[in-house]
Formats: sequence, structure tokens, C-alpha cells
Amino acid sequence: MSNANIEQLAQAQKANAEVMMALVRTAFNGIERLTALNMAASREFFNASVANTQQLMSAKDAGAVAKLNADLSKPNVDKLMEYSRNVYDLVSDMQKEVTSVMEAQYSSFTKNAESAVQKAKASAPVGGDVFAATMQSMLNASNQAFGNMSSMAKQLADIAEANLQVAGKVAAPAKSATSAAAKKAAAK
Repeated sequence: MSNANIEQLAQAQKANAEVMMALVRTAFNGIERLTALNMAASREFFNASVANTQQLMSAKDAGAVAKLNADLSKPNVDKLMEYSRNVYDLVSDMQKEVTSVMEAQYSSFTKNAESAVQKAKASAPVGGDVFAATMQSMLNASNQAFGNMSSMAKQLADIAEANLQVAGKVAAPAKSATSAAAKKAAAK
């Protein structure tokens, strides 16, 4: 195997490693954004719960409690919908980033690496085919890893979209029940 082939294989593997690092960086950024979103939502939920509890404890009678419950539930439904939209947007952005990295870089790097492996196999001295087979195995593993990451990003986007749809279906009856409870409490 010539030095040119070895250098070409090394460059292809380096390029594949750079693509993989870009994907891992994207995943970590997404996890970081999701964690920040969850922390903000948890903090907001906790603060709202404390404030709501204080308001409910200051209620004078059952009618006031019913009216407060109705008044306090609507913002929570709206916040749930907003949170679901934010998660969906985040997952969609991650999927787009992963897809763009894979489409823009990975396919050309893989073609170059496979070409180099084929050249190495063709010009390999006795025993050099083991090196080429190892490189082919690494490329196959790399292809499988990229395929798995793409599939995972698609699944996350599908899950987020399904959650957003479920939240919308849950929010509609909750909003109408809140309105009905508020009207009923106001009529008393």
C-alpha cells in the first residue's frame, strides 16, 4: 500500500471524525437547550404553584376557591402548550442541523474514503489487504452510526410532534372547562 493511499485514507477518516464531532456537538447543544428549557419550565411551574397556593389559601369560601381554580388553570394550559411548542421547535432544529451536516459533508467524505479503500485494495501488497479490510470495516461502522443518528433525530422529531398534537387535544377541552367553571363561579 502506497503512502499516498495511506494519506488519503487517513484524510478520509479525519474528515469522518470531524463530521461525527459536529454531530455530537449538535446533540450536546440540543441537550443543553432542552435542559435549559426544562429548568425554566420547572422554575416557572414552582413559582406559579407557590403563588396559586397562596391565593387559594386566602380564599374566603368555596365559591371563591372554585373561581380561583378556574382562573388559575387557564394560564397553566397555555404554558403547557407553549412548552410543547418549544420542545417541538428545539427537536425540529436539531433534526435539521443533523440532516444538514450529514448531507453536506458526510456523503462526500464517505465516497472519498471508499474510493481510497478500493484503490488500497487494488494496489496492496501481500498482507496489505488486511489494512484495507480494517478501513472498510471502520467505514461501515461509521455509516451505521450516522444512519442511527439520523434515525434517532427523526424519531425525536416525531415524538415531539405527537406530544404537541396531544397537548393541543388536551388543551382544547381544558380551556372550555376552565371557561365554563369561571362562568359558573361568576354566576354564584
